[in-house]
Parts: sequence; C-alpha cells; structure tokens
Amino acid sequence: MSRLLICSFTVLLSVGLPLLGVALAGKPIGGYLEFPPKIPFVEHAAFSWPVFAGLALLILASLAPFLLRILFCTLPSTLSARGRGKGEGERRGEGVQGEERMGEGRGFPWWGCLGIAWTMAAWVLAWTRWEWMEPFQTWTFTPLWIGYIVVVNAWTVRRGGASLMIEEPTAFAALFPASAAFWWLFEYLNRFVQNWYYSGVAELSALDYVVQASIPFSTVLPAFVSTYQLLATMPSLSCGLDFGPALRVRSPRVWAFTALLLAGGGLLGLGLRPNVLFPLVWTAPLGLLVSLQVLAGQRTIFEPLRHGDWRSLWTAALAALVCGLFWELWNWRSLAHWSYAIPYVDRFPLFAMPLLGYAGYLPFGLECLAIADLVLADLMQGRWPPHRTTCATEMRD
Repeated sequence: MSRLLICSFTVLLSVGLPLLGVALAGKPIGGYLEFPPKIPFVEHAAFSWPVFAGLALLILASLAPFLLRILFCTLPSTLSARGRGKGEGERRGEGVQGEERMGEGRGFPWWGCLGIAWTMAAWVLAWTRWEWMEPFQTWTFTPLWIGYIVVVNAWTVRRGGASLMIEEPTAFAALFPASAAFWWLFEYLNRFVQNWYYSGVAELSALDYVVQASIPFSTVLPAFVSTYQLLATMPSLSCGLDFGPALRVRSPRVWAFTALLLAGGGLLGLGLRPNVLFPLVWTAPLGLLVSLQVLAGQRTIFEPLRHGDWRSLWTAALAALVCGLFWELWNWRSLAHWSYAIPYVDRFPLFAMPLLGYAGYLPFGLECLAIADLVLADLMQGRWPPHRTTCATEMRD
C-alpha cells in the first residue's frame, strides 16, 4: 500500500466517521458542513474541578518519567563538569558541554538578523490598530510565522545543526502545501467538538475564507520542523532518552488492527459525545495513520522505540509545545484571532488558551512528525530525520 493510499484512507475515515456519529445521534448534519462555519452550536460542559484535577494528574504522570530521566542524566554531568573544570568536561564529552561545542565558531547568520527585525515589525503591526493598516490587519499572522521560521533556522545554523530550509529548500517548500491540507483536517474535526472558533469568519465568502485561512495554515509544518531541528541541536533536552525502555510488540498487525478500530471508534464518538471525547481530535487521526502504516508493512515514527530510543517523539512533542506558546501569544492580541471553549477544564488561561489545553500540543507534535515524515522521507532520500547529537553518543566518543 503506497503512502498516498494510506493518507487517502486516513482522510476518508477521519471525514466520514464523525459524520456517521452525528447521524447515529439523530442530529442534523447540515450545521456541521456549513462553510464558512457559523456561530458555535455545540453545548459545552461546565468547568469541573474533579475532571480538571484528574486530567492534570494524568498529564503530570505521563510527563514525569521523561522529565526525571532527563534530569538524572543532565544533573550529574553538569555538577561533575563544574567540579573538574571545563577542559576535563569537554574531554569527557558530557551532553551540556556538547551543546556548547556545537555552537563554537559559528556566527549568527545575517539573514537571521533580518528575520528578527522582520518578526518584531510584524508583531508590532499585528498588535496595533493604525488606520492605514486596517486593510492588511487580518493578514499579519503569516508574516509573524515566516519571521519565526527564518529566525529558528538561523539559530539552528548558529548551533551547527542541519537547517532543512537552507540545505534542502525544495523539500522544505513542500511542507507548505502539505501543512495547509494537514491543518484543514483538524479544522474539519473541530466542527464536531467546536473547541475553538474564529472571529469575523461568518462575514467572509467561502473563497475568501479558504484563501485567508490556507495561507497561515501553510506555516504550521514548516514552523514545527524548524523547531524540531533546533531542539535536536540541544542534547540536554532529551538526554538519556536514547537508552530508555525498549518496546517490542508481539503480533504488531493484531495490535495495529486493534488500534485502527479504537481510533475509528473514537472518531465516530466525536459526533456522539463531543464533550467527553474531544481530546481524541489530537490522537485518533494519528492512530489511524500509524495503524494503517503497520498493516501495510511501512515504517512509522514509533520505530525507534523498538531500540529504546524515545528522543524523536519527545523532541516532536516539545517542538509542538514551543510553537504552541508562540501561536497562542501572537493570537492573543491580534485582530484576526480565535477563542476557546473546552469542556470541563476551561479555566486559568495562558493567553487565550486554558492551561490544560496546552497538553493537546504534545500529541499534536507526534502527528506533525508523522506527516513531515511522509512528506520528507522520499524527497530527502533517507536523509530525514536529521542526524542528532546526543549525550550517549558523545560519551561513547
């Protein structure tokens, strides 16, 4: 089964199953297919302290093993490097010293300085309301992210990493149209849970909405991949995760078929119980894609786990969270913006996003990695994902 066919099946199931759930619930389907989307009509559950506390504990319990492993890996080497002096620490090649060596002798690129100036100017324009800017005010989000992408790639070059934007511009350019299509799928799934909605959309024609939305949507994957590559140059952020517990699954096709049924059932449930199953917007599409890849005998983003290497998944989740903080920051005071309505946990906003809502960026990072893998694997002929410098590798050297 080809990658294109797998993607087609994933999209088909992601589109059809929630609609089937709506039909089974006896709800009118028309409202879910309005374009542009109109006023939200899903009735969201009120805030609940027990649900908030339970989800917070679940999130912390999921992250704790990773954070503790990284801490126990980096802390001894940092302390010992301070005790022995920098020279001996560099000879031993600990991760923190390795990070310093990656950036030695490289200046920050001139085009990165232009990117910083561009981003700051776009930020000012996005958050002000000058009369002469009024015709362009709704278009400021994309220039912000173009600036972000340039700056992050410059920082990656400064640290001695491989910048996809510079070394593989054709492959990097392919991420833009793939990104727009990728995010439109989540916009569709949001129709069934309505956890976010945009201001001023109802007044746009269908064509205007497609154009004004697709352009900023196209920056999602390039920003993610750029951030992923930057974080990959910082070994201490994933130190110790390259020799974690190995996951070798017996009968992978049985597990894949089970995951396919669960993911499909979750998408079906979005139309039936949106207040309960809304987190599946961020996990079910990945479950469909990966299970189909396994059934087709193709490599997945989870392949490194067979050897105990958790770095790429952790870095992907972290990259999406970093991007998420900037998405929410720049959305906060922009004229064209989105708002949130999340069942049970809609409290304690950081910018416009409720605090626990940021946890959704973690699995979203895995989905970004999976799609980037599909787009870049063939275009880069085995040179993706990029080489990673790690604590363990440096210690062995």
